[in-house]
Amino acid sequence: MRAARLIKMVLLLQARPAMTGAELARELEVSERTVTRDALALSEAGVPVYADRGRSGGYRLVGGYRTRLTGLARGEAEALFLSGLPDALREMGLDDAASAARLKVSAALLPSLRDASDSAAQRFHLDAPGWYKEPQTPKLLPAVAEAVWDDRTVVARYRRQDAEVERELAPYGLVLKAGVWYLCAHVDASFRVYRIDRFTQVTLLDERFERDGSFDLPAFWDERAAQFARSILRTEVVLRLSPEGLRQLPYLTDRASAQEAVDAAGAPDEDNWTTLTLPVESADVAFSQLLAFGPELEVLEPAELRARFADSAERTARLYR
Repeated sequence: MRAARLIKMVLLLQARPAMTGAELARELEVSERTVTRDALALSEAGVPVYADRGRSGGYRLVGGYRTRLTGLARGEAEALFLSGLPDALREMGLDDAASAARLKVSAALLPSLRDASDSAAQRFHLDAPGWYKEPQTPKLLPAVAEAVWDDRTVVARYRRQDAEVERELAPYGLVLKAGVWYLCAHVDASFRVYRIDRFTQVTLLDERFERDGSFDLPAFWDERAAQFARSILRTEVVLRLSPEGLRQLPYLTDRASAQEAVDAAGAPDEDNWTTLTLPVESADVAFSQLLAFGPELEVLEPAELRARFADSAERTARLYR
């Protein structure tokens, strides 16, 4: 909308001493001719926009003019707290609100502090997805995000194994974990977690739900994440590790389980190696994880996994003879 663009132009000029037509065109995503027309419209409306001619010319506000249009809307204020997460904002459809909020804050700051946002952006960046993965934004994420921000009840269809299930949900919060978006929602008198990329349809209802004031999203997620990590560790292996292998254990397996296994282990043997029992997801997962230890680890049990390691070691040795 043109009105929003004119306000943004005033805020840009208030935050900086002067801007060229090309700079304004780039920020406003319009042509330089449109910038000229907008500057004229602002001048006719009483906003003292002055255009300097020549190579070093540009647009500026005259006489210390300051707009009073810097009050933050609720959505802009909420988005501002996430402004260090540009990719997440864009995926949720909140990048425009965050941009407007940053401009309003910048316009309200003292001139000596107006580079604070750029300074922070050059010193911190969050890259959430893991390595070697191309993150895919779920198509329904913006709709889910809108429902979360507005406390709107939704009817969602999602894939569960080989079937589709429909549920009415109260969407409480979003979590971005290793490049994957999750929804924490209240349904059937309990809180549950859903992967948003498994939603096939989301319908926002007019009805708004009343939030449980005791719900703590970070605490809830930490508890569920810990439960999930424990639930998939269904197999145990007995290992003998060198001091170096013991040092690597928390970095190459589940950290919490590794620490519990180390705490429960007995004293090192005469070679200073430690024997312990480690919970793992499965024998196949254990094989792929524990291979990374090389000669710093010996598998004692189960016998099938030990035999598999012995065979792998023999084949590897033949390759290097």
